Amino acid sequence: MTEAVPLPTPLPTLRPTPFDPPAELAGLRASRPIAPLAYPDGHRGWLVTSHALAREVLADRRFSARSELHHMPAGQPRPAQPAPPGIFLSMDPPAHTRYRHLLTGEFTVRRMRLLGDRIEEITGAYLDAMERQGPPVDLVESFTAPIPALVICELLGVPGDDRERFLAEADVLMRPGNSPEEVMAAFLGMQEHMKELARAKRAEPTDDLLSGLTRSDLTEEELANIGFMLLGAGLDTTANQLALGTFALLTHPEQLAVVRAEPERIERVVEELLRFLGIIPFLVRTALEDVEVGGELVEAGQTVTVSLPAANRDPGRFPDPDTLDVLREGGGHLGFGHGVHQCLGQQLARVEMRAAFPALFARFPSLRLAVEPGEVPLRTDMPIYGVHRLPVTWDTP
Repeated sequence: MTEAVPLPTPLPTLRPTPFDPPAELAGLRASRPIAPLAYPDGHRGWLVTSHALAREVLADRRFSARSELHHMPAGQPRPAQPAPPGIFLSMDPPAHTRYRHLLTGEFTVRRMRLLGDRIEEITGAYLDAMERQGPPVDLVESFTAPIPALVICELLGVPGDDRERFLAEADVLMRPGNSPEEVMAAFLGMQEHMKELARAKRAEPTDDLLSGLTRSDLTEEELANIGFMLLGAGLDTTANQLALGTFALLTHPEQLAVVRAEPERIERVVEELLRFLGIIPFLVRTALEDVEVGGELVEAGQTVTVSLPAANRDPGRFPDPDTLDVLREGGGHLGFGHGVHQCLGQQLARVEMRAAFPALFARFPSLRLAVEPGEVPLRTDMPIYGVHRLPVTWDTP
């Protein structure tokens, strides 16, 4: 008797707690780690939930990252469009390779080291401002959002008097509830401002990433789009990892005690938070030809959704994966993806988190939530998961 093929189901999205992925993902990972998935536009593709198969798909060049081939597993259906010049996250080699190579040369050890010193200064300045203001504060507004915003502006070389404008436009693009007209105006404004910045850097280069790229053969449009992409990526992901990570530690006091007692272990802490929290819910790839994955035939043209939170909670890879353990040994998480598209700015994100967490908890030893955990507003309405606000307080002399 032939085994019945299960009907495709929509992507599970309901989180049982602020820190755990949808419970259905664990069941799928145990019973069918590559399962049929129904997409909002009617497409029939696949969902991968195991660590091993996630790595396999993300490393296989037969799966494409090209945006015009994708069907998105969540949100409103929209027409697939090719990536604009410079937006290499949604490109395949060799186009992806060209852009990636140019940027790899700018994310040097020297630049990251210099930025590390500057990040500590920035972190200290925002902690000083928090202390002067006094409790309670929204940690997102006062600390976790402005630090990566200022860092990415300095990395790109955005002049001080232009930063407020850039960040205001970025905020419109990344916040829910804005009208299509507002979003389009912000997008066009930022694109034009990036072109102006690229022209200025080409005329008078300084010691920053965008100036370095002007020495290449990139066009003005490519430079502007790369700057736009890096600004968005550097703002939203790190800001939410910092905020959600602080929320997790404040609600896991035994783990926070370790962080406070052993700040020299911060590298392990950061890697565990990256594994445990899963702020990027999925990555998508589309088969360029028929490919067998985990015993299933993925046909050419089918989109595969890779659940990063499910892969990072795989008990076949991580012992007791649903427990936050800041002293967990070993890496291997997929928080920055895998394969040729693994996050280029991952070391910058690590430097920011390694500076911010110890400094925050050292400055405010009594830091705690100012509301009940269930009252913290979660970003379930956004592509990057996290919190909209994180009200905190502390004891004052």
